[in-house]
Amino acid sequence: MPLTNKVTCCRLASALLIMSLLSVPTSAMNMHGMDDTDDLTRPDITHGVSKSFHWMATVIFLFMIPSLTSSFSFAKRTHTAVLLQSISLLYAILEATVLRFPDGDGVENRVSRATAWIILILTLLSLFFGMLSSGTKILMKNKRLSKFASAAGESTLNTIHSFLCLFVSVVGWVKVCLAPVALFGFCREIHTGQCLAHGIMGSSFVLYGFVYSLVLQVPWLRNNNSGYSQDYIDSWIMCLYGIVNTFTEHRWGREDWFMHDYQHTAMGIIWWAGGILGIYLSRKNRRTFVPSLLIIFTGWSMTQHAQRLIISTKVHQFFGIVLMIGGSLRIFEISFLLRDKRSAGEILSFQYLAPFCLVCSGILFMGATEEQVTLVLRLGADQSAYILVALSGAFLVYFWFLVVLDLYVYLAEKQETGFLDKYTEAQELSPTPPVEFQLNDDIDESPVDVRSDSFNM
Repeated sequence: MPLTNKVTCCRLASALLIMSLLSVPTSAMNMHGMDDTDDLTRPDITHGVSKSFHWMATVIFLFMIPSLTSSFSFAKRTHTAVLLQSISLLYAILEATVLRFPDGDGVENRVSRATAWIILILTLLSLFFGMLSSGTKILMKNKRLSKFASAAGESTLNTIHSFLCLFVSVVGWVKVCLAPVALFGFCREIHTGQCLAHGIMGSSFVLYGFVYSLVLQVPWLRNNNSGYSQDYIDSWIMCLYGIVNTFTEHRWGREDWFMHDYQHTAMGIIWWAGGILGIYLSRKNRRTFVPSLLIIFTGWSMTQHAQRLIISTKVHQFFGIVLMIGGSLRIFEISFLLRDKRSAGEILSFQYLAPFCLVCSGILFMGATEEQVTLVLRLGADQSAYILVALSGAFLVYFWFLVVLDLYVYLAEKQETGFLDKYTEAQELSPTPPVEFQLNDDIDESPVDVRSDSFNM
C-alpha cells in the first residue's frame, strides 16, 4: 500500500475513534459524584480465601482443560483429548456431589447447582464417544458397542466427540460466571431479570469476539473462498437475535412499559432492522459495514443508560465507549485495510483490536449489574479500579482464546488435517489438469513386419 494511502487510512481510523469518544456527553464524562454507601449492608463476604481457591479450581478444571480438550479433539488427537477429559471428569464428579458455592447465608444458587450436574453429564457423554472413537479396549470388549462403533465410523464418532467437548467448554464458561453469583447471593428476586440480560448479552459479545478470533487465527477459515462472507453470517445472527430480543425483553400487552423496557426493546428492533439491510448488502459473498455499525449504535445507547448508582452509570459508559471503538475498528479494517477483501493473506496486528474490544465490552457488561457494583462500593473501591480489574480479566480471556486456537492450528497443520478442511482455498482443492500428449509428425506410421522369420536368431 503506498505511503499516502497509509497516512489517509490512519487519519480515517483516528477520526472514527475521536467521533466515538465525542459522542459521549460531556456532562456524563465529568460526573464526579460518589454514591452513598451507608445503607448498603449486603452482600456479605464469608470464607473469601477458600471460596477463591474453589473458584480458581473451577476455572482450570471445568473451563480451561475442556477448552484444551476441544482443540485436541477437533485436530483428531482423540487419545490426548480423552486423557485430559478424564481429569476434568474427576473434578466434575466432586463439583456435582461434594463441593458447593454457598453464599453468606449458606445457600447455593439452584442454577449453579444444576449447571454442575449438566457439566458432569456432558463430560461423561463426551468421554464415552471419545473412548469409542479412539477404540479403547474397555469399551471394545462389548460386542454391541464394538458393532455400534464400526457402523458409525471413526469420523462420525470424532465429530460427535468434538462438538460435545465444545459444549462442555461453553457450559464450563457458564459455571465459571455463575460461581460469583452463587458465592455472593446475587440475582435473586427483583435482580434476576437484570442478571440474565447482562449475563446473556455480555457472553454474546465475548462469543462474538471469539468467533472473530477463530476466523482470524485459522488460516483455512481466514483465506477461504466459500459463498458466504463473515458479514453475511453476522447479519443473519443479529437479525434473528434482534427478533428474539424485541419480543422477550417485554411482554407486549401484558405489563406496563418502563424506561428499561423501551431501551432493551428498541435495541432489539434496530438489530433486526439493520440485520435485514446487512443480509441484503452482504449477499453474493460481499463485505458490508452494517454489523459493525450496529455494534457502534449499541455502544452509544449504553453510554446513555442512566442507572440508579453513579458507579453503575460510569461502568456502562465505559462499556459503551469500548464497544463503539470495536465497531469503528471493524469498519476501518473491512473498508480501508482489507479494501472489501476477505483477508490480507497474513494476520495484521491491527486486526486483533476489534475482537479484543468485543471481549472487553462483554466482560465489562457482565460485571455491570447493580449488585456487583454495590459490592465494589462496600469494599471501598471506585469505578476506575473496578474497570481495570475487569479489563485485566478480558486480557486473560482473550489470551486464552488465542492460545487454544493456536494450539488447534499447530496440531491440525502438523497432522495435515483438521476440522473444516473443506474451507481451504479453492485453488488448493482443484485437481491437477491432465497433461495432453501429441504424436510427432515425423513418426513413421508404416506397418511393422512382426513375422517370426523377420527376426535373426
